[in-house]
Amino acid sequence: MAIVVRIDVELARRKMSVGEFAERVGLTPANVAVLKNGRAKAVRLSTLDAMCRVLECQPGDLLEWVDDEPS
Repeated sequence: MAIVVRIDVELARRKMSVGEFAERVGLTPANVAVLKNGRAKAVRLSTLDAMCRVLECQPGDLLEWVDDEPS
């Protein structure tokens, strides 16, 4: 997958646990793990909005496109 989720980086910068993040965003810790591990197929814009509000960041801080096709 070419989209990499960087939630772990932003959580580490803020010294916030997955449990606290999940509670503040309104997700289960299991769903946060699915996002962190790159197994999510989609993210609702309302969820992305909540994550950005909690982490005080931009969507680009959480999502990164990486070219995974060989040159």
